[in-house]
Amino acid sequence: MELKNKNVLVLGLSISGISVAKYAVKKGASVVVTEKRTQKPEDSATIKELGDLGIKVEMGFHSDGAVKHADIIVTSPSIPPEAEIFQKAKCFNKEVISEPDFAFLNKPENSKFITITGTNGKTTTTKLTSEILTNAGYKAPFCGNIGVPPTDLLDDDVDYFVMEISSYQIFHSKYLKPYIGAFINYTPDHVTWHGSAEEYLRVKQSHFLGENAPEYAVLNYKDENVKVLEKDTPSKIVAFDDEFSDFCIFEKAEKLYCERNKDVQKVCDLSKAKIFGKHNHQNMMCATAIAKILDVDNDVIQKTIEEFKAPAHRIEFIAEIDGIKYYNDSKGTNCDSSICALKAFKDKVVLIAGGRDKMTDLTEFVQTIDQKATNVVLIGEAADRFEKAMREIGYNNIIRTNTLENAIDIAGSLKQGDVLFSPACASFDMFKNYEERGDVFRNHVLSKLSK
Repeated sequence: MELKNKNVLVLGLSISGISVAKYAVKKGASVVVTEKRTQKPEDSATIKELGDLGIKVEMGFHSDGAVKHADIIVTSPSIPPEAEIFQKAKCFNKEVISEPDFAFLNKPENSKFITITGTNGKTTTTKLTSEILTNAGYKAPFCGNIGVPPTDLLDDDVDYFVMEISSYQIFHSKYLKPYIGAFINYTPDHVTWHGSAEEYLRVKQSHFLGENAPEYAVLNYKDENVKVLEKDTPSKIVAFDDEFSDFCIFEKAEKLYCERNKDVQKVCDLSKAKIFGKHNHQNMMCATAIAKILDVDNDVIQKTIEEFKAPAHRIEFIAEIDGIKYYNDSKGTNCDSSICALKAFKDKVVLIAGGRDKMTDLTEFVQTIDQKATNVVLIGEAADRFEKAMREIGYNNIIRTNTLENAIDIAGSLKQGDVLFSPACASFDMFKNYEERGDVFRNHVLSKLSK
């Protein structure tokens, strides 16, 4: 993509938007960042930094002039489809691309993208894949929805951009064509942004269809909403959690096997892994499938899986206090993720849940609570609906409180099992994001150690 002397408009003062703006101006473009929300005090340093680079920032509005004169428009991922700015771009006959598109169109010729999507497990799988490939000798940094825009890495020596890609990013992408694309799983999520669960699924599946489908599609064959892609994807398929395909990864007795062209070989032993639970076994199968496409040695996969630690906020062990272990699963932002977390434990736990309700069906969630939780401590906006759903199936070991810190103290004092914080909700009723929420959990638990 030629950027010199081009007018580049970036929609949204976001991490990915700032990355695009800095890269574009460095390559000789004239850059404007436009952000509809009003300026906050914490924006001042960023706006000054961009201004010092010659980047104009407009806050609180999207000017017609910026859109009209733009040669290239790049959007931040979270801007919803119905946003006024997209209608404005359409009126001026301007195409809007995603930040992954921008990175793909500006990458070194020999670099390739590996994209990993799914409702749950994306970050764990992305980081594990990156570590396996790095240990195999590839330059394969993780990036994307994980917090590092691929644009940040364009000037680095990269073999594979190992990218966590969200449904928002897929929706806005028009040119991104990965070498390998992986689809871990699907459950309804982000219904408000997409408009329906069906549209959310359609967007996820679209990443594996059409002319920009990956050369290889790594698909979870235990998930019918993922497996169905075998009918229409033009990609070469590598199945995981399946042992009946031409190229597949499957598990038997906590060991992973790879079958390729009717040759079956043991890849690794999962019993030595630090991460646990069926969902993490699927994450490891997915990462292994990607690695085997690239012919990574089994010894490298085994060693990496043994050494790999769960990313922060994903069933993260924090501490043991008075015989009670505390686990931070703040990334459990939907019911399915929290179901997976509960099922990962052999013994029953005390669950802390609640937050900004995503209004998805609670049937399986409360049934899993009935089977896997001795008690539930509820917080946040979802507490009323969660409590009602639990009581409707006869589960009554419920305590309500108003802060996460109180919930931690109550859960630990019950002495009814290890404490799992897996909210099954978004964080925005009480926190800036799930990371801040998880940090509050971690810090409060650790503060109890010193008492």
